[in-house]
Amino acid sequence: MIYHFCSKTDTGRERDNNEDAVAFDENTQVAVLADGMGGYNAGEVASGMATTFINLEMSRWLHQAGASAKSKDIRRAMEICVDNANLSIFNAANSNAQYAGMGTTLVMGVFRPGMAQIGHIGDSRCYRLRGALLEQITRDHSLLQEQLDAGLLTPEQAQHSTIKNLVTRALGVEELVLLEVNEFQVELGDIYLMCSDGLSDMVDDATIAKIMSMHTGLAHKADLLVAEANDNGGRDNISVLLVEACEAVEKKGLIARLLGK
Repeated sequence: MIYHFCSKTDTGRERDNNEDAVAFDENTQVAVLADGMGGYNAGEVASGMATTFINLEMSRWLHQAGASAKSKDIRRAMEICVDNANLSIFNAANSNAQYAGMGTTLVMGVFRPGMAQIGHIGDSRCYRLRGALLEQITRDHSLLQEQLDAGLLTPEQAQHSTIKNLVTRALGVEELVLLEVNEFQVELGDIYLMCSDGLSDMVDDATIAKIMSMHTGLAHKADLLVAEANDNGGRDNISVLLVEACEAVEKKGLIARLLGK
């Protein structure tokens, strides 16, 4: 099993700058997406710091650990990388007045043969398409989700809620942050979609599933998802990161190819 990666980020129709950031390393199969918040360009700084730091440090650790790294060790490495990134953003926000109050949501994944570990903070999401079934495999850390869980709102009412973007957990806002990590079994053909709420707030799950199920490449799917969010208003920055589990093609030697074997 191998993984193919593709990302796209867009400012949207109503924002002047893009506070989303995306990074991935195809060699170590790490993917990171962040949606920043804060005045001026602070959100952009926070998301950029998070994705750059976590992608580099996690990739470095995986390269050193090798293919034999155990799930519990990968999980711990994810938590340490996020803790260090959180402290860097928190310290930057407290030592520079222009960055005061900045923070970012986060969704990240480490992909291994047959397994994916997905971590998240806030309301940036990860979906999985398996066959024709699209499933949201992260649960938002948000006031809206808490109200849904408590039965105070129906899913239909939540669609029109005015508190959609009030997160209960964010990177860089406090000295300590809790990364929620879950492990998933991966099957050939699975496609994982990490996205900022600029996509999930503007495009319903049925449309996301339809686009992701198209028999086309990841880059085209990413373009279509962003275009759909913009067509529906593009009220926020839009970022998508797609990861597809594919069958590894065995490289044949020259003699074998000549003999058609």
